[in-house]
Amino acid sequence: MKAEQREVLIDALKLRFMQNAHRHTGVEWADVHARLQGSPDRLRSLFEMERTGGEPDVIGAADDGGAYLFCDCAAESPQGRRSLCYDAEALNSRKQNKPQDNAIDMAAVMGISLLTEAQYRELQQFGAFDLKTSSWVATPSDVRKLGGALFCDRRYGKVFVYHNGAESYYAARGFRGSVRV
Repeated sequence: MKAEQREVLIDALKLRFMQNAHRHTGVEWADVHARLQGSPDRLRSLFEMERTGGEPDVIGAADDGGAYLFCDCAAESPQGRRSLCYDAEALNSRKQNKPQDNAIDMAAVMGISLLTEAQYRELQQFGAFDLKTSSWVATPSDVRKLGGALFCDRRYGKVFVYHNGAESYYAARGFRGSVRV
């Protein structure tokens, strides 16, 4: 990552952090900034989250080790991460009309993790996300072994968890990710 890109990213993260203090009550930007400066690999992940439309921001306080959880906080599932099936196995199983990629591999390349169902529900405490889109979430292995995958959205003021074949993909379904810094 070039120095100019890093500065632009940190400025965007700072502005979002300041504008959304309700997501991280009691957390000081100086502490987050110090963690960012010491984590160039995580900055690359945050850059990818930002580049693909995720609008990453800190959610909650630091963990016991002092790390902050950055999560995609875009109102809808990130535009640059939609029309993806769940994982490589699902992608390889498609004979026709394959999407360009899959959520699990794309997240790994970005250095982030798909949100779990619990993290997705926690995110919804800070706003109304995915009112028009949906997001793949980390799927338990027993569900995946049977060919399925889970996704979530928010409708009618409630968070819903659904299932689909892991090989399915839709223009309005992407994935949200997180990274600890």
